Amino acid sequence: MPVTNFSIPEKYEYLVGFDSYHSEAHPCALPLAQNSPQKPPLGLYAEKLSGTAFTAPRHENKQTWLYRILPSCAHPPFEPVTAHNEAVETQHEKKHYIPNQLRWDPFDHDEHAEHDFVDGLKLVAGAGDPTLKQGIGIYVYACGRDMKEKEAYYSADGDLLLVPQEGGLDVRTEFGRMLVRPMEIAVLPRGVKYRVEIVGDGKKARGYALELYQGHFQLPELGPIGSNGLANARDFQAPKADFEEDYGATAQEGKNEWRIKVKFNNGLYETVQRHSPFDVVAWHGNYYPFKYDLGRFNTIGTISYDHPDPSIFTVLTAPSEKVGTAVADFVIFPPRWLVGEDTFRPPWYHRNTMSEFMGLIQGGYDAKKGGKGGFVPGGASLHNIMSGHGPDRDSYEGAREAELKPQKVGEGSCAFMFESCLMVGVTEWGLRRCRKVQGGYNKHSWEGVEVHWKGRNSQ
Repeated sequence: MPVTNFSIPEKYEYLVGFDSYHSEAHPCALPLAQNSPQKPPLGLYAEKLSGTAFTAPRHENKQTWLYRILPSCAHPPFEPVTAHNEAVETQHEKKHYIPNQLRWDPFDHDEHAEHDFVDGLKLVAGAGDPTLKQGIGIYVYACGRDMKEKEAYYSADGDLLLVPQEGGLDVRTEFGRMLVRPMEIAVLPRGVKYRVEIVGDGKKARGYALELYQGHFQLPELGPIGSNGLANARDFQAPKADFEEDYGATAQEGKNEWRIKVKFNNGLYETVQRHSPFDVVAWHGNYYPFKYDLGRFNTIGTISYDHPDPSIFTVLTAPSEKVGTAVADFVIFPPRWLVGEDTFRPPWYHRNTMSEFMGLIQGGYDAKKGGKGGFVPGGASLHNIMSGHGPDRDSYEGAREAELKPQKVGEGSCAFMFESCLMVGVTEWGLRRCRKVQGGYNKHSWEGVEVHWKGRNSQ
């Protein structure tokens, strides 16, 4: 059975299925047999949310109809946020494109204690341009307080994949509520408004995120694996409608003021409106936020010999225009059995046409046991395109001499990887100002790798 211990608190209710058509409503709120009647039920407004072009092929088309108390456009103009905000400033920092292997110590909580989720987002690396809907942004976040009670945020730049590492997040969206805890992930699509509160003791949260500027995440093709395995569609959860009636007075009168922030071309804008953005009474479609419990991943592996490619650990993928190549893959390395005969079992040494950004949610990683500083929960590493990497010396020697019997690795651990076909640049914050880059990472990991060569004439 799945390795999960999560119960669902009563205030969170979910629909199930990935990329499914869903319909959720307060009784009688959905119109029958049409999307935009002259007078929608209960005096609601019909509003279409499109995640793709209207004319996208049917199998790619993503749209949802929302039935809300007031339309989203009912607000004054957005204005630029001029206050100092590191989360915005990291977006515009020069990116350093370097071939060196990089590893970071765990990112700080303490200096971000006064930050909410939006303020706590820091761009570490990325590539592309959201205005062209091309590329990705890779973030870490650390926050110590909830977003303000009447505040919401959305990104016009892309879909956001959240990977909590410490502290749960109560994510209230226009579609309903989601509880997202470490060892769970969530995807918040482009344009969907949300508010984040921190759940749990200590009132602090930390994790990773990837913003996808182009396309959307989908389940990877299974090919010869067949019809089941990896992340199964039935295990994804979408929120049920959960609305509030907060409207009436104008914002100019200072009543019922909701502050709405938007990330637009890596800038931050805001407006104040007179109604709650969480006033969606009913919705139906296939464009919505969702979450997934990583403990339900059905891991595939060898039962004969050799270490398969890490693509077998792909949870979600965002394909590029070239078949078989991804703008972004989300890959995990969960607890699993290794039984390969005459096989070096950790990941082999390799150079990759894809860039690999790794993080550690909990536990240890079987290919990185040694080295100063280590690869530890809350930290990260980046192996850019064609930069050689693999097990550190201690991990290699241990696996080379290990007795090859059935072995459970990663117990209590889970590492993940954001993999991309793009060469990613590192921001000034990620390279210097965060002060977390481990000096001598490659020296401590690989400089002492031993020579096992026995000579040209050896038999």
